[in-house]
Amino acid sequence: MRGRGAESNPTGRFEKRQLEPLHPEDVADPDWVPPVLQTEVIPEATRQIITTNDSPDVSFNRSINPYKGCEHGCIYCFARPTHAYLGLSPGLDFETKLFSKPDAAALLRAELAKPGYVCKVTALGANTDAYQPIERRLRITRAVLEVLSEHRHPVLIITKSDLVLRDLDLLAPMARERLSAVHGTVTTLDRTLARRMEPRAASPARRLEAIRRLSEAGVPVGVLAAPIIPGLNDAELEAILAASKAAGAVSAGYVLLRLPLEIKDLFREWLERHYALKADRVEALLREMRGGRLYDATYGKRMRGEGPLADLLRRRFEVALRRHGLGHRDIALDATRFRAPARPGRQGTLFPA
Repeated sequence: MRGRGAESNPTGRFEKRQLEPLHPEDVADPDWVPPVLQTEVIPEATRQIITTNDSPDVSFNRSINPYKGCEHGCIYCFARPTHAYLGLSPGLDFETKLFSKPDAAALLRAELAKPGYVCKVTALGANTDAYQPIERRLRITRAVLEVLSEHRHPVLIITKSDLVLRDLDLLAPMARERLSAVHGTVTTLDRTLARRMEPRAASPARRLEAIRRLSEAGVPVGVLAAPIIPGLNDAELEAILAASKAAGAVSAGYVLLRLPLEIKDLFREWLERHYALKADRVEALLREMRGGRLYDATYGKRMRGEGPLADLLRRRFEVALRRHGLGHRDIALDATRFRAPARPGRQGTLFPA
């Protein structure tokens, strides 16, 4: 499908009926061509906007995701299997049938106003990109940021989109109070590979330019080299860190390719379409770094892998960090400046902060 990442739309794992696509040779009409898939956005009613996690592999335990599904279409996206919970496919449905949360800002304000709320750094876009293309029109992420800014709440943004630059008027003042930081994802510097692997995401050059402009505006930026795919983009690790440092990044991290549930088949299908001669080699290297499996969800292993090749990748990363003066990807933010929204009927303060 032109402009899409997945090659197919396999049935979600919870469905009772499994559908198999026809091979083009089996289509009765020889002139038939696949329809152009349009992006559909479905507003979703939700009761809560802040989600929590207990993973020791990430530096935050709270996140906000304004959207479900992602139009970027990254074939490797670890969030793809979540679409199966909606009765949809982790394949093309994940990229074309999106869900928005139009009440996100109002829900956030209500949650921040709860008497027992304790302020902690919250990640924005931890599951799917908060700055994916539909954000240009819907502006839900912008509304969420406005609430966080108003109440001095620290936020960590994770994105591979240069649309984040639109909100510099909010992020730069917040950064001066240590309330905002951005982690920009750079998967590859190869424009052709990026276009195939992340068809609707910003080009590598635009991502580096976003890092530069954020840094110049005083917003601390970390780079996330992710995912590292052995045999495909792993040789670029040092170059990605060097280019990101030159653009102004202050910290870095990396994540080994993760292939849980339906992603393993989607990724293999994509490999055979675009890099058929490398497919077996990529899979063999990944298995060597995953204890013989394609994926291991064990905490402490799922992000880094194990074995000699995984250790070599880790050492290469540490050497590159030292060479370029980059810190690890955590950027300290200040949660002490938070000011809760006024609750209905609550008496105002005589001397507001």
